[in-house]
Amino acid sequence: MIGMVDFKKVWNWYSRESVFNALIEAGKNREVISVYKDGSFGKRPDLIQYPQDVIQAVAEGAVAFHGSVERWSQPMKLDVGMTKVQLDELRIGWDVFIDPDVNDFEIAKITAKQIIEALKDHGVQNYSLKFSGGKGFHIGIPFESLPEKINLQPSQNFYPELLQKIIEYIKWYIAEQLKEEMLSLASPQEISQRVGKKIDEITDENGLNPFKVVSMDVFGSRHLFRLPYSLHESTMLVSLPIKPEDLEKFEKEQALPEKVKVSERFLEQKVKLHDAEALVVEALDWSAKHKVEVKEEVPKIKFKKMKAIPETFFPPCIQAILKGLGDGRKRSVFILINFLRNMGWDLEKIEKTLTEWNEKNYPPLRANYLRTQLRWHLRQERNLLPPNCDNPNFYLDMKVCLPDEICKD
Repeated sequence: MIGMVDFKKVWNWYSRESVFNALIEAGKNREVISVYKDGSFGKRPDLIQYPQDVIQAVAEGAVAFHGSVERWSQPMKLDVGMTKVQLDELRIGWDVFIDPDVNDFEIAKITAKQIIEALKDHGVQNYSLKFSGGKGFHIGIPFESLPEKINLQPSQNFYPELLQKIIEYIKWYIAEQLKEEMLSLASPQEISQRVGKKIDEITDENGLNPFKVVSMDVFGSRHLFRLPYSLHESTMLVSLPIKPEDLEKFEKEQALPEKVKVSERFLEQKVKLHDAEALVVEALDWSAKHKVEVKEEVPKIKFKKMKAIPETFFPPCIQAILKGLGDGRKRSVFILINFLRNMGWDLEKIEKTLTEWNEKNYPPLRANYLRTQLRWHLRQERNLLPPNCDNPNFYLDMKVCLPDEICKD
């Protein structure tokens, strides 16, 4: 049973117009279930569509609201024991939901940061972040960011297998960097104490295993997550969406109900559609190799052959970039790959040149980022042009526009 003090806190929180509107918005096309103080769940299926749905649930003892990762055309038609075909008929989408679980707040921050960096490396822009209300953070990508179809089939039919592959791929992608970040925070012995596990439970033959410290489970159909702006049933803190750039300085006290203002959104489509396409491609490629880490070659695509133009004939801006940069490194990857392809350079030489160039950068880009960008660009069946000199966001902004007598300002 919920005590009177807690009930007043819960009632006051969910009675706020901004809060119940945020819950209704987040719960659209989702199965939404009440969660009680003891952690038990209300009836399934259920949903919230109107403010009175939220208020009535609270009056009946609800403390938190969990929603489905999947989006449904008619959530109330869901039932136990439905076949995949039946679920596919009702499912209209699903979101990439990543839930790293660790019993240490600083390690939770480090893990969330590495996941976000991995998403950025793959060109994902529509990622969002929220404090879970408990021990850590949730990271999400809305369904609209995924490709419309995979192998000519609608993407909504690839749940949960595609989500599982994405999560496993991200774990592989960030493992080494996450391990380094953890060890820069504390020794394995100290980490074992911080997370409440024995040393042999978090190590293997290669030393500290970051995913024995942090669990990033994959899950099946009708999985639920705590909705943004729901209270946490145990801590009574708000499951609070935050700006990714505020992650490092975020403290749990900011999620006290009396301190929270509803502003940020979670799983919101902010920019262009299908920005997670490169992530999906990489996850599928990696999964097809049975999760074995091997040196991957850049795919060999045939292009119209032309005589390669040597570096001595390159314009001043390209020569300046090739000397190494501190700012504009990611933009330079885009510039260099497309420029060199149009100069008739073969794929092996482009890869070698970019690898050597990256060693001159300060600091170098992550090797995984460079590999991902090479694979994506070189998979394109037509040569893309590098940015035009008139575009102020590239050469001028990067301070590499250095016209000579041929290349005039």
